[in-house]
Amino acid sequence: MLARTTSIAQLLLAELESSRRIRSSGYLTATHTTPTEKKLKKQAPSKCYLRDKDDRIEGNCAMSTPATARSSTTVMPLSTDIERHDAELATSAPSTTNGHPDAIAEKSASDSAPLEPHHDDPISWMSFPHECVFIATLCCAQLMTQAALAQAITPLHIIGYAFGTSNPGELSWFAASYSLTVGTFILIAGRLGDMYGHKLVFVCGFAWFGLWSLISGLSGYSRSQVFFDICRALQGMGPAFVLPNALAIFGRFYALRPRRKEMVFALFGATAPTGFVVGSIFSALTAVEGGERGWAWTYYASAIFCVLLAVGSVWIIPHVPNDMDNTETFDYAGAVTGVVGLVLVNFAWNQGPVVGWNVPYTYILLIVGILFLCAFVWVEKRAKHPLVPFNALTSETGYVLACIWAGWSSFGIWVFYLWQFLQIERGVTPILATAMFTPVIISGLCAALVCGWLLSRIRTSVLMTISMVAFTVGNIMVAVAPVHQTYWALTFVAICIMPWGMDMSFPAATISLSNFMPRQHQGIAASLVNTVVNYSISIGLGVAGTVESRVNRDGTNGLKGYRSAWYTAIGFAGVGVAVMHVVDHIPTIEDQSPDPLMLIYLHRPRIYFNLPQPVPS
Repeated sequence: MLARTTSIAQLLLAELESSRRIRSSGYLTATHTTPTEKKLKKQAPSKCYLRDKDDRIEGNCAMSTPATARSSTTVMPLSTDIERHDAELATSAPSTTNGHPDAIAEKSASDSAPLEPHHDDPISWMSFPHECVFIATLCCAQLMTQAALAQAITPLHIIGYAFGTSNPGELSWFAASYSLTVGTFILIAGRLGDMYGHKLVFVCGFAWFGLWSLISGLSGYSRSQVFFDICRALQGMGPAFVLPNALAIFGRFYALRPRRKEMVFALFGATAPTGFVVGSIFSALTAVEGGERGWAWTYYASAIFCVLLAVGSVWIIPHVPNDMDNTETFDYAGAVTGVVGLVLVNFAWNQGPVVGWNVPYTYILLIVGILFLCAFVWVEKRAKHPLVPFNALTSETGYVLACIWAGWSSFGIWVFYLWQFLQIERGVTPILATAMFTPVIISGLCAALVCGWLLSRIRTSVLMTISMVAFTVGNIMVAVAPVHQTYWALTFVAICIMPWGMDMSFPAATISLSNFMPRQHQGIAASLVNTVVNYSISIGLGVAGTVESRVNRDGTNGLKGYRSAWYTAIGFAGVGVAVMHVVDHIPTIEDQSPDPLMLIYLHRPRIYFNLPQPVPS
């Protein structure tokens, strides 16, 4: 309690000192708390955005800027940016106004010259076409990740036939091995990007992605299913290094443009269903029309595209300055314990349905993996520069990550078993099944745009609740769909609903953690969300595979096994809805009767100052 009171008192003293310095410079304009601000502050007491007319300033504060002051004001942040803004004031003060606020405001209103490019705003140096190509290149990280997942799911039985297997547990490894490494190595990829540069890790990740996509296609000549699984696992390390660093680059480049940041994060999420459909189209066409090893050509095409992206990124992505403190080191102990623990737990869950849980090594590996994860938590709480800052995470971010885990686990089960249902039970071809999935492109884009618009208007918990409900409803519809029912009834509606779960939960969670982490640790924020998303897909498939193998023990009742897997997915999504229900009922900081110093801090007058516009030459 003493430490909390001391911290709040230091914040108040810092703002009083900054106000004194601004007042002495003659640029002070003061406004006080309004009823609207009180309402906004109660909804989001720990974070708000204050922008200038070009949407270039983001600040941490306790309430929003009044609408009347938003067009020509910027916010004085708490302590961390005081010196930078004081320097800007000192260097940009005009000599003709004698420091009078009214004169400065009049001059700012009369000048229509555009702002100079901001040294902390890399986007201001880009042309509009360059920015579009820049966004598209980074979004290709998500597109290629989901396309590679579809490379195994769409022609699953054709690839299985090529390797001489039809066991459902062995077939599930074609997708699970890829998701295993994607979800595991993301944990360290973001930190490596923070240390050595996000652009460098991004380019190297695509190069690795292309190399092992090529080898995965060539593995068909080995006739070894195990070798193919290993190649798929190594292929998944490419997206693991690409995804968090793409998001980290977005987070750093759009740090001063919160509105655009919300939209680009939403577009990044929208490429997930699009990527899956694109991957499905290529996989279906090559597998059906390409002969015995035609399925391999989708891996060759993926390799070519990844190499082109790696080479193009060198010129398209501007240099990303490294803000990392040189004294910070890599957490090797946390990396070893975390990666080993995640791999062992994932392997045990996905191998259990194949060989049976009565085989000793499956549950022994599971126990050892859990012990490694416990050691990882212990190491991270004591590490000076942890991979996952457990001590800094709040309960709200924990709830958001728990919901992401539950929702995306249900999604992985939904998409994997829906493909099996369509091809095995309804007898459709891979090409027709791909056509049935194409509505997710339009639905996903709509969901992403709506999410981007709502992110700054409603709480994250509301968006997460909507996404969890979408996951739940989509799984219920396919779980009860009759085999001979027309596609346009429950199946079509479920395919249109599920993208609203994906494309609302992912941007909301990513924005939440990105805003929570400092600029130099954007890689860690991106790693957390992507680790949970991709690892939960693999674990969800392992759990559902265990349930399905128990229900369909003799392999004669596939439909019953599929439905049991979907019931498992409904349970996961229902947990997400329940968690968000709990979050919605957690009282805010004002409802918890905070100490008097906190009330003074929350209801303090807001201080704004006008930055003079540059004088036209």
